[in-house]
Amino acid sequence: MNALPDRLTRLSGWRRSLMAAACGAVGALAMPPLGLWHALVVALVPAIWLLDTIAADTVWGRLRAAALIGWSWGFGYFVAGLWWLGAAFLVEADQFAWAMPLGVVGLPAVLAFFTAFGFALSRLLWTPGAGRILTFAAALTISEWLRGHLFTGFPWNNPGMAFGQSLWLMQSASVIGLYGLTLVSLAICASPALILTGPTTGQRWAAPTLAAVGLGAMALFGAWRLPDGPVETVDGVTLRIMQPNLPQDAKFNPRNRDAIMRRYLAISRYAGQDGGTLEGATHLIWPESAFPFLLHRDPGALAQIASILRPGALLLTGAARMEEPLPGEAAGRFFNAIQAIDHQGTILGSYDKVHLVPFGEYVPAFLESAIRALGLKQFVSIPGGFSAGGRRTRLAVPGLPPVAATICYEAIFPDEIFADGPRPSLILNVTNDAWFGLTPGPYQHFAQARLRAVEEGLPLIRAANTGISAVIDPFGRVVASLPLGTEGVLDAGLPRSLSQTVYGKSGRFVLTAMLVICLMAPALRRRKRPSPRAPSPTLS
Repeated sequence: MNALPDRLTRLSGWRRSLMAAACGAVGALAMPPLGLWHALVVALVPAIWLLDTIAADTVWGRLRAAALIGWSWGFGYFVAGLWWLGAAFLVEADQFAWAMPLGVVGLPAVLAFFTAFGFALSRLLWTPGAGRILTFAAALTISEWLRGHLFTGFPWNNPGMAFGQSLWLMQSASVIGLYGLTLVSLAICASPALILTGPTTGQRWAAPTLAAVGLGAMALFGAWRLPDGPVETVDGVTLRIMQPNLPQDAKFNPRNRDAIMRRYLAISRYAGQDGGTLEGATHLIWPESAFPFLLHRDPGALAQIASILRPGALLLTGAARMEEPLPGEAAGRFFNAIQAIDHQGTILGSYDKVHLVPFGEYVPAFLESAIRALGLKQFVSIPGGFSAGGRRTRLAVPGLPPVAATICYEAIFPDEIFADGPRPSLILNVTNDAWFGLTPGPYQHFAQARLRAVEEGLPLIRAANTGISAVIDPFGRVVASLPLGTEGVLDAGLPRSLSQTVYGKSGRFVLTAMLVICLMAPALRRRKRPSPRAPSPTLS
């Protein structure tokens, strides 16, 4: 074995864990806003070497050692990639600052158990030679899928986003989706580990060369798929997105009601950069949780909205709404919603958020009594927290094709953009990222929502309080956008949707087939042609 992996993998105890955590932290550089996908190579290659040299006497011992390496790697990755969550605890520092370590350190510590599982599973199925790269990639992809689905799911900063930011590379998501990108990115970025550890020159370079060819093929596919010019727009639709850039500490204060309404109305009337006007817009869009009051119970606010809309125009806005209590209930239920309002101030339709943020919008039932006893509450000051919408429904908006509505981080879940049934023609995402200030968080949120457009072949309309607001075509190209931390408006047409993508038709089948191939191919190859394993140092 070369001196570098030899020296690295002779680490033991806390030094080995510290090295794994440092490698994971480097891997976070592949996420937005930096997007240095090469950092994932630096992060994964030593991880392969560390797994290579585990040689405990029992299966349990080997799994335990692999899980510890994986947990340490994941902890470093998630702390470095999610540290910005701490900003939310400082919005109301008098109430939540003490709990900041729970978000900055506690959540990464929990998420790292998924990585620990992936590393342990890969070591359980470990095979000599290049096959172990596929085994590792498949096992970690399975753990990432579990992270995105168990306990309400949290697929934030999935490793597949390393390739999900490049316009050419992200086009593969139209076939294999986010988790397919995860499998491919892990295999490609881990393959250079063989250059210094293969028993022969041919075996050292075969897999990395194949990985480079695969990466080039992805880029060529992306270049081929992208059209030369802009996508045609839907006739008769002109969008205007209003980005107020309202600080979170002011946003939910009812005392600021009048000032907030004046600000929204004034910004909505701004002259657009390309000469657009509010009078020329058919659909005005405001972000999530736009009001520190119940809009549907405020005729004055509805009248103010009606006063700025020309006949036939509509407002789509985030707003909390409350249902009247049912017989026997002490209070009504609150919902985080998107509402459509016409030029007469009439609410024409509503979509209720289905996938709520744990501890942000509600307290999980199994922890509710304990947390209430400690005097704690969710971040959003709604009595009892928000209730989840009954099911995901399309939002019918006059003048627009069928809308797949998403609120806040609902847009990061690949399989939850819309329910079964007729396919929508656009994705609408309203969000409030003011909680996280000018940190990497809003950039990461934007990138993940953008990838949904590519997966589904649908345009994305995104209105964010502090940014990044944008109109994105079904190829993931940004048609128009407003940067983070600015107020303003953007005017754009609505790009037409594409026919249903391969991922939209059979994404789960494609991913399952890829995982089966990656898990079975190394074992089958070993049975057909066993090869001696190169000598390597051992770690207990």
